[in-house]
Amino acid sequence: MSSDYKPPQDPLDIVHDDHEILIVNKPAGLLSVPGKGEHLADCLIARIQAVFPQALLVHRLDRDTSGVMVFALTPHAQRHLGLQFEKRMTQKTYVARIAGRLEPKTGTVDLPLIVDWPNRPLQKVCHETGKAAHTDWRVMRYGEAETRVKLSPKTGRSHQLRVHMLALGHPILGDPFYASGAAREHPRLMLHSEELRLRHPDGGQNLKFRTKVPF
Repeated sequence: MSSDYKPPQDPLDIVHDDHEILIVNKPAGLLSVPGKGEHLADCLIARIQAVFPQALLVHRLDRDTSGVMVFALTPHAQRHLGLQFEKRMTQKTYVARIAGRLEPKTGTVDLPLIVDWPNRPLQKVCHETGKAAHTDWRVMRYGEAETRVKLSPKTGRSHQLRVHMLALGHPILGDPFYASGAAREHPRLMLHSEELRLRHPDGGQNLKFRTKVPF
């Protein structure tokens, strides 16, 4: 993350709001929370708190990833949603465009991850010290030298989908950290959080929120 941070200036894209939760479609290129330094102060939660001062963070998406995020509007909702994420009761589905032809059409990556300390914030696979990380994939369609896939992480490790796809030999297109050559030369990271399923903190109703894939 360098000083060339130029986040998009699109207005907030609010998918849903009620007395407990706020669902927002995060644009690619915008930090979820502030980075270190004044030049990294502009972020999604700061923009949200300008409109909803009571908004509280529940989870994050990488700067370069777009899509569905939930914010709490009460401390109760923050605790309730936080536990759902911790206990893996939420379900997240991502869409990605990856380099090459991924086969077979469905599968699971089960590779433990840990921060690559000398190269942070990069993450790496490590069977000795890594934390368990699981990702299910399903091919949506094949393109010319690329594959569109649905990814369902069962754990929430940092850069999980990006490192897992790289480990399969199919980095996500446009990834500034893990792709190289032609795979890197895209206008953005081709990773979007399409769907989030959770239980409402007031009453426990199962809810599903979706946003359109922008690529």
